[in-house]
Amino acid sequence: MKEKIALCGDNCTECPRYNAHTEEELKAVAKLWHKIGWRECVVSNEEIACSGCSLHKQCTYQLVDCTREHSVYKCNQCDEFPCGKINTMLERSIEYKKKCKEVCSEQEYIILEKAFFEKENNLKK
Repeated sequence: MKEKIALCGDNCTECPRYNAHTEEELKAVAKLWHKIGWRECVVSNEEIACSGCSLHKQCTYQLVDCTREHSVYKCNQCDEFPCGKINTMLERSIEYKKKCKEVCSEQEYIILEKAFFEKENNLKK
């Protein structure tokens, strides 16, 4: 499967949320997101379902709006790359990585690492 790298450097093709399609898979992801602290509670399958970033979604890092304002498709195409938004995002990612190492099983962590903790390398692609 070809990689699908989001604006923030997440690898959608490795993301358990992006890859969850059945009711069971979606519920498992909702439980994992809650365990990690990415959701305050176990959310509905409809809320956790993801088909990737798009212009209609609210980006945690405000990157969708930023790329639109700078008339680029990806952050690494911008003259200001890496900017404060990217640096803040990478710092937050380090904290998320620590949290995942604490609360996740080894298998869960390996999956999350591929999806979310290779941002810096993915942003350079």
